[in-house]
Amino acid sequence: MNENSQAILLLTVRFGASKPNEVAPLGPAEYGRLAAWLKENDHKPHNLLRDLDDVLAPWTDPRGKITKERIQALLNRGMAMGVALEKWQGAGLWILTRADSDYPKRLKQHLKFNAPAVLFGAGNKRLLDLDVGVLAIIGSRDINEADEAFAKNIAIQAAQEGMNVVSGGARGVDKTAMQSALEADGTAVGVLANGLLKTALSSTWRTYIKRKQLCLITSYSPEAGFNRGNAMGRNKYIYCLSDFALVVQSAKGSGGTWAGATENLKKQWATLFVQGDTSSPGLEDLAKRGASRLTVPRDVSPNEEWLRQALQPTEISPPDPEPAASIDSFYALFLNKVKEVLAGREQVSLSDLKTQFPDLCERQIKDWLDLPVSDNHLKRHGKAQVYSLREQASKQPELDLKSKKSE
Repeated sequence: MNENSQAILLLTVRFGASKPNEVAPLGPAEYGRLAAWLKENDHKPHNLLRDLDDVLAPWTDPRGKITKERIQALLNRGMAMGVALEKWQGAGLWILTRADSDYPKRLKQHLKFNAPAVLFGAGNKRLLDLDVGVLAIIGSRDINEADEAFAKNIAIQAAQEGMNVVSGGARGVDKTAMQSALEADGTAVGVLANGLLKTALSSTWRTYIKRKQLCLITSYSPEAGFNRGNAMGRNKYIYCLSDFALVVQSAKGSGGTWAGATENLKKQWATLFVQGDTSSPGLEDLAKRGASRLTVPRDVSPNEEWLRQALQPTEISPPDPEPAASIDSFYALFLNKVKEVLAGREQVSLSDLKTQFPDLCERQIKDWLDLPVSDNHLKRHGKAQVYSLREQASKQPELDLKSKKSE
C-alpha cells in the first residue's frame, strides 16, 4: 500500500472497537474539506506523514473540528492499522482509496470531494465501473410475495440482458434482487452498511465472489455493526454507481428507501423508476416527485429483451413552434387599418392615426407610413402630415393644401 493510501486510512478509518477518549477518525465531509485544501495547496495526503507541521502551518478548519493535534493523533495509529490490515487482507478483502487509479470513477464524478475516502471490498472490483447499463434495485426490508416476485423477475431480466445489478444487500428487496441476478448468471454489486467481513465469508455470497460475479463494498470498517446513520449514508453510493434505479416498495415520508430515493431525485444521480405493477403511498409519492413507473409487459417471451428499452426515458417531441410573425405581416395589418380609416374620407392626418394606434408612438407610426408611401399605396401631401390613398390622391389636387397655405 502506497503512502497516500496509508495516510488516508489513518485519517478516516476506525481500527477495531472504539475506546473511551479515542480520537474520532475524520468523517466523509471532514476529510473532504481537508483533501480539498491539500489539493489547493499542492499537497498530497502522504505529505502529512513527513512534514506535518510545515504542511498544516497555514491550515484552519472553517468549522474548527480538524485540528493539527487531532490529525497527529490519527496518524500515530500505524501499529493498529497494521494489525487490522493483516486481518482484513487475510480474509480476502481489498482496499481502495481516492488516491488509487481504480477507485470508482462514478463516485468521484458525482460526489467530488464528498466521495468516500476509503472503500473496503471483496470480489470483482471491475464491476464498480462497468459501462453495460447498471440498474439499482432497492426497496423495503419487509415485502409481500408480489413485491418479492417483481424484484426477482426484474433482476433475472437484467441479468439476461447483460445489465449489472446494484443493491444494498439488506434482507427484502435488496437481497432478493442480488441473489436472483447472480443465480441467473448475471453480476451484482452490494453496497453494505455494515459487516463486510462477515458477509464476504458467508456461504450465501462466497461462491459468487469466487466466480467473479459479485463485488461487495462498504465505506465503513469491515467489522462495523449496524448503524442507522451508516445505512442512510450509504444510499447515495448505490445511486451514484448506477445508471438507473428501481424502487420496488417504499414507505412514505420515512425510512432509508424513501430518503435515498428523494435525495436521488434532487441530485439526479440515476434515472429513478418505481414499480408500476402495484401501488402504495410511498410509490405514489415518488411518482409525483418525478419517478417514472416501470411495468412488466404482458405476454413477453422468456428470452425477449425489453428492460433496457423500458428504462430509457420517453422522448417527447416538442410541439411545432408557432410561425413567428414577419415584418411583412405587420406591414399588411398596418396598411389595412389605414385603408379602413380612409374608407369614406379623402385624407387622414397623423394625429388621426395616433388615435387609431394607441400602442405606437409617433415615431413608429411615421416609420410605418414611410413604407406604403414608398410602395405607392399612400400619398404624403407635401410637408404636411396628411395622407391619402394613391388612387384618391390622383383625384385630389395638391393645390388645396397650397392654396390654404397661401391664404
